[in-house]
Amino acid sequence: MSRALMRLAALLPLAVLHAAGALLGWLIYLASPTYRRHLRENLEQAGFRDARTRRAAIAEAGKMLAELPAIWFRPHAEVAALVRTVEGELADWPASRSGEPQVLLSPHLGCFEVTSLYAATRMPITVLYRSPKLAWLDPLMREGRERTNVRLAQADLSGVREVLNALRRGEAVGFLPDQVPGVGEGEWVEHFGKPAYTMTLAARLAGRPGHACYVVYARRLPRGRGYALVARTLPAALPGESATRRINRALESLIRECPEQYLWGYNRYKTPEGARRPRESVKGRP
Repeated sequence: MSRALMRLAALLPLAVLHAAGALLGWLIYLASPTYRRHLRENLEQAGFRDARTRRAAIAEAGKMLAELPAIWFRPHAEVAALVRTVEGELADWPASRSGEPQVLLSPHLGCFEVTSLYAATRMPITVLYRSPKLAWLDPLMREGRERTNVRLAQADLSGVREVLNALRRGEAVGFLPDQVPGVGEGEWVEHFGKPAYTMTLAARLAGRPGHACYVVYARRLPRGRGYALVARTLPAALPGESATRRINRALESLIRECPEQYLWGYNRYKTPEGARRPRESVKGRP
């Protein structure tokens, strides 16, 4: 039933889905005290205390959910065509990076689902993937994400091997770098001034010689007109800065470009089971 409903929803214009999503975002915000607290606290932690950004973020989070049927269940070429413009360092991609291993870091910003699907129209991409907590959602997610030139790799040892093999072949790999990893897979580094458990794998791969690394997001255009893909190269490390803090600093800069489309309700500062929070200093801070 869920699959049939999502396929029907995929037929609706993106503008209609986004309008319904804005309402959905407010319903979730009003119904969930925990989500509401995380959203407000994370916005304030990052310095976005104005009501306009908060209201926009509430609506944009709903749009993120409502656009999934269109992204997952429309034909691949039609989804890629929703990317109207490409801004930044990937404007001529992949002509200038042919055959070079590429690491694409797409945080929970804008329509992060469309970035790998668009990339797959240019070159093969392997995306590290963690199964959702809702078991019924997993086959829908896999069907929507596994398209031509897109491989999903489970976030475990076998998945890491698939990612490494893709890079050896000169292909692209994709990560959600602000997704909280499991214990032993990350370290505590600053994110908007507060310790956040951050994956180390993406940072290690991004720092390898000969690898091109970009932080990427797809900004929603007004009135459901589609998306603008934005890509920035990873900045040079500051003196004394760890690789993971360098990633978080790049993400902070990207989020500041479009703060209303970041998923502020995500519990970015949670402590994974078995992990221990730092008591005084934060690792990776220059």
